[in-house]
Amino acid sequence: MLYLNIHQLHDRKFKITQIARELKVSRPTIYKYLNMTFEESKEYLEELQGKGKKLDPYRDWIIAWLEEYPHLSAAQIRDWLLERYPDLVVGESTVRAYVKELREIYQIEKKVMVRQYEAIPEQPMGKQLQVDWGETKQKTTEKKEIKLYFIAFVLAHSRYKYMEWQDRPFTTRDAIRCHENAFQFYGGYTEEIVYDQDHLITVSENAGQLILTTEFQSYVIERKFKVHLCRKADPESKGMIENVVKYIKGNFADSRVFSNIEDWNKRALQWLQRTGNQNVHQTTKKRPAEVFPVEKQHLQQVSSLLSYESTNVQSITRNVSKDNTIRYKSNRYSVPLGTYIASDNQVFIEVKLSEPQTLLIRKQLDGDVIAEHRISIEKGKLIQNRNHTRDRSKGIEEAKQRLIPHFKNQERAASYLHEICLRYPRYRRDQLAIIQDAIQKEPKWIEAALFKCIQDRLYNANDFRDVVHHLKSSSIESTAKSNRPVLEQVSKGGILVTTRSLETYTSILGGTQ
Repeated sequence: MLYLNIHQLHDRKFKITQIARELKVSRPTIYKYLNMTFEESKEYLEELQGKGKKLDPYRDWIIAWLEEYPHLSAAQIRDWLLERYPDLVVGESTVRAYVKELREIYQIEKKVMVRQYEAIPEQPMGKQLQVDWGETKQKTTEKKEIKLYFIAFVLAHSRYKYMEWQDRPFTTRDAIRCHENAFQFYGGYTEEIVYDQDHLITVSENAGQLILTTEFQSYVIERKFKVHLCRKADPESKGMIENVVKYIKGNFADSRVFSNIEDWNKRALQWLQRTGNQNVHQTTKKRPAEVFPVEKQHLQQVSSLLSYESTNVQSITRNVSKDNTIRYKSNRYSVPLGTYIASDNQVFIEVKLSEPQTLLIRKQLDGDVIAEHRISIEKGKLIQNRNHTRDRSKGIEEAKQRLIPHFKNQERAASYLHEICLRYPRYRRDQLAIIQDAIQKEPKWIEAALFKCIQDRLYNANDFRDVVHHLKSSSIESTAKSNRPVLEQVSKGGILVTTRSLETYTSILGGTQ
């Protein structure tokens, strides 16, 4: 059938590209069949079938799947094969080529699943405000590149926009401050505000029951507006603000040169007045600036700025890892030991941009600096202050001080233990533990052992222990000899011969005198 279809279209003066598009086959395949007779094409197919391919045993399954589900990809086909035949070893490219060939031979066109979107009715005035975040990379006046972050607002009815920029990532407190600024810009706020599932404002969405971050929850209660959180993969409910984010990136930020954040925000407001809120909206066919004065009358009145949101604190929050470090721009920076607490492991960081750039870390927002680091331009590094590491020498010194008083000559003992620690820096604790064990078990012999070890330069805890055992064993043996009942010693040829009394032997044999 493929051979006949190609020749029929070619006879109708279709171009090769048109035939390929019509039949969903490659141009080399078309050229190949055009240069064949009908008999040659039959022989070619028979040859292919006789040659055999790795996936031929699964051919019927694959064809059945493709005919029932034409939209399946080669990757899905491979997954289904592996699910049915776990021992099958086949590469992705092999499956892809095989599926492509079957589609061409059997004319199974891959259908694209198109999602159907439903038109959203226009929101009434004062009903809804949509909010989202974005980021861009801008060239600076110093010919460098900097990353900028912004938050965007749009009134759902009039499409009147507002935005605010920062040269650092947003925190929840930053988001609250920008909300207040937006309310002042609009002269009020709406009944509900629509958000994406952003970590700055929400922890999770528990089957419709929103769990907001503590700070943002307090703000929502204070301002008394309704939060509408978009579901994942649901562009319909927040399409307006997504378009605004794209508009800001593609019109205002595109190719604009950055000098400083104050100037950038000033120019952003000018752009909103000149272009963003002045141009005719493609959906409403109205200018947002002309519709907004009417919608403004339907907004809820806003009081003065809330005190705790109005301050622009140049701090970013970070979580402390179990190893008492934080991450900043692909590096790890240390904090004092004990900073990490499972229930409260958040710190505030502040970046000083003056050379050299410095990172300040605080446990509380307005608290004392607990760590200060010079920011590294490298990546993957651990930047660690010495006073943030465990004072391992303190524990060693305490261990030595516990051992020294057991010796009469404490000065000699201190010198001996110090030398051992110098020779075995990685095993200091083990060495001291061995000596401590010897002291506890045989305190009587440690003084003599210390003298012997220093005399023979045996600076090793195992040697000290062995010397203690040797002295004890020698003493026991010597005591046993001295306790034997000796009557006389007769020298014979230089050899001392001990003569026991008769009573000794009779007592052993159980006899009497």
